[in-house]
Amino acid sequence: MSKIQIAPEDARQLVLEVFAAAGMPRDLAEPAARALVLAELDGLASHGLARVPFYAAQMRTGKVRPDAAPRVTRDGAVLRIDAGFGLAFAAIEAGAGAAQEVAHELGVAVLSITHSHHFGVAGQAVEPYARRGLIALAFANAPAAMAPWGGNRALYGTNPIAFAAPRAAGDPLVIDLSLSHVARGKVMLAQKSGDPIPEGWALDTAGNPTTDPGAALAGTMVPSGGAKGAALALMVEMLTAGLAGASYAYEASSLFDDKGPPPDLAHFILVLDPARFAPGFIDRAEAMFTAIEAQEGARLPGARRMRERAGRKDAFDIPQALHATLRELAQT
Repeated sequence: MSKIQIAPEDARQLVLEVFAAAGMPRDLAEPAARALVLAELDGLASHGLARVPFYAAQMRTGKVRPDAAPRVTRDGAVLRIDAGFGLAFAAIEAGAGAAQEVAHELGVAVLSITHSHHFGVAGQAVEPYARRGLIALAFANAPAAMAPWGGNRALYGTNPIAFAAPRAAGDPLVIDLSLSHVARGKVMLAQKSGDPIPEGWALDTAGNPTTDPGAALAGTMVPSGGAKGAALALMVEMLTAGLAGASYAYEASSLFDDKGPPPDLAHFILVLDPARFAPGFIDRAEAMFTAIEAQEGARLPGARRMRERAGRKDAFDIPQALHATLRELAQT
């Protein structure tokens, strides 16, 4: 597959042009462009610029409302954010600004985001809190891709979980994982490139292991940790769609086509101020991190992603065909 190298700022401008052509105001497009480019910098191409054509097509048909400005309502420590069936990124940023203030005031803040879309890279939603001395735990649901344990029909999304905590110096700890064995976006990329997927990622419609990405997308993803991963996916459905009054995974429309109603997904973010708990959190955390790193071959979760980010700060590669598609979309 032919690649082209692009600078982060050029990529961001290209995304903004595509979204402007699809009718999205710049103030709403900026958070999305930042998130998508950061995904590329972190080496997560499945959640990066490859998503832009899908987002733009959905804006043009109304499946995503390009002009939906998020609305924030506070009730004590609870912040309800209505994304208005727009993209998730502006709603996540709007909630973060309010949640930081509430967490410092009360020691805890809880965000419930409703009528939303693809959560993007889950770690991005929690990292900013940790960079400001807070702890954050995030959950999101997604369209159905996993069956309940022992079942054969997808009811749960791949439902990411992310956690971030501050460190004494340098980058925060950021843990980001999908409750499927791998993110479904990786299967999408394999299908586009014509490559097989490793066995153990997914099952076909008959419940058999498959290496065919097309059969995997028609079937179900394998939950991480088997029955435990499936149970956690159900927990996420309750904390996200259940609390927010949004669509459960099996009710949500696809994120990868422009057909049907908005997906109406939900997100849940818990924010804690460690200063309100036992003293010395950061020093105690560093003791744990040091113990991990002292073991040969061990590394902190998220460390590779931070190295990838540093290595791509000047430029990163994307498929030449994707670049051509984005340029075309920017001009239509």
